[in-house]
Amino acid sequence: MSAAEFLPPRLIRGPHLQSLLGSSGLRAWALGQRRRWLEDSARALIVEAGDGVRLSGFLNLPAAQAPSGLAVLLHGWEGSARSLYLVDAASVLLSAGWAVFRLEFRDHGDSHHLNPELFHSCRLAEVVGAFRWIAASYPWRPLVAVGFSLGGNFALRVALRAPEAGIPLASVQAICPVIDPAHGLAAIERAPWFYERYFLTKWRASLKRKRERFPELYRFSDRALRKGLRELTAWLVREYTDFPSLDAYLEGYSVAGSRLLDLEVPTQIITSADDPIIPVEDFLALRLGKHTRLRILPHGGHCAFLADFALRSFAPRAIAEALDAVRRRGPDPEAPLAENGSRG
Repeated sequence: MSAAEFLPPRLIRGPHLQSLLGSSGLRAWALGQRRRWLEDSARALIVEAGDGVRLSGFLNLPAAQAPSGLAVLLHGWEGSARSLYLVDAASVLLSAGWAVFRLEFRDHGDSHHLNPELFHSCRLAEVVGAFRWIAASYPWRPLVAVGFSLGGNFALRVALRAPEAGIPLASVQAICPVIDPAHGLAAIERAPWFYERYFLTKWRASLKRKRERFPELYRFSDRALRKGLRELTAWLVREYTDFPSLDAYLEGYSVAGSRLLDLEVPTQIITSADDPIIPVEDFLALRLGKHTRLRILPHGGHCAFLADFALRSFAPRAIAEALDAVRRRGPDPEAPLAENGSRG
């Protein structure tokens, strides 16, 4: 199915329903057999990411053949290696012959005990270090990165660092990546109330787990955690980071404007025009170089792209198709780079 052919049934076409169904119990049920297979065959690992930082990850190998490449998958904020979009993509890539490494950011999944310092979105060095460790530990090539939402943002920033870091990254696939974090925060605040409630509920639970693991470092009260998303973010930035302000922190992981212009790693960015929390205007304003392709689909919500009533997603198939081209012959640098987008 091409991007032009992707048109969800009208009953599930709305962006909020797409986004909610994408992470729903119904989708978990639809992915049930593949989820069990993925978990049963996964090898849990600790990644040495440099400077004493340890991250958790899960490695799966294709069952019927030697791996013909290694895909490192990155989840979104307050997601995990078990997030449904990651499970879906991992199972599709495994079936296509890729080894799959699902890397978790610090304080995500069950990793709160591994590092004393809190997660924040500017901790790029440890994710670069994790890619370096994975590349050195597992020789399957090509090495590619696949990221969703905040994971897509990290994947793009890793790709910018890859040449100087000595990471042999052959391709990046970024699905609904965060582009301008300040705009994303504002979009969540403008969106229906359940988006902010969803993120806050998961984030508060994560912070409480961190407090339980390191009570001598984190003595914040439950009352402090009842702040709204913007207020809680600003408070934690002030109390537990070196950033002088919320604005400085948000700018610290932005990839907006021309920041991706010099990206050398062949990259595909897929997003939807109706994403409720990542404004499409951020993608339209990007200045991109010849190695980056931008695909803006009219529908899909946030990281969902559900194509039918069986809740099958277009995104993993688009990722697998693009990566198959990388594996066989590499992407064509002269191919058109945008669908409703901008090349710069």
